[in-house]
Amino acid sequence: MYSEKVMECFMNPQNVGEIENADGVGTVGNPKCGDIMKIYLQIEDNIIRDAKFKTFGCGAAIATSAMLTKMIKGKSIEEAMGITNKAVAEALDGLPPVKMHCSCLAEEALKAALWNYAEKNGITIEGLTPPVNHHEEDHTGTAEEN
Repeated sequence: MYSEKVMECFMNPQNVGEIENADGVGTVGNPKCGDIMKIYLQIEDNIIRDAKFKTFGCGAAIATSAMLTKMIKGKSIEEAMGITNKAVAEALDGLPPVKMHCSCLAEEALKAALWNYAEKNGITIEGLTPPVNHHEEDHTGTAEEN
């Protein structure tokens, strides 16, 4: 069901934790499936120097959080803005269709953290809109699926 990369990111996640005095923090969640992601960013000179996460959820939610943080470290804000949920899923060698919402949460958590950074610094990031959780559809599934 899951690729080796998903299993590796779930079993040995990198970048778990918090960044004290983070420059940007984004929290998103889907109460229907129980996944909650929090992304912390340290940004210096327009570059994401560090990224950490705390995720409460299934293995796919943890794996997408871990992969996202790996993908954005060292990138400019503009480069990070180009990272989509599909890019996160592809970096994990795919996700089962029932778990694609986890990659959407990862993208939304990143954008929420960037929004928080922009608000704190009184700047505008091109293409960035206020965070909205678009996960109203039901992803509850069965215990076997989760």
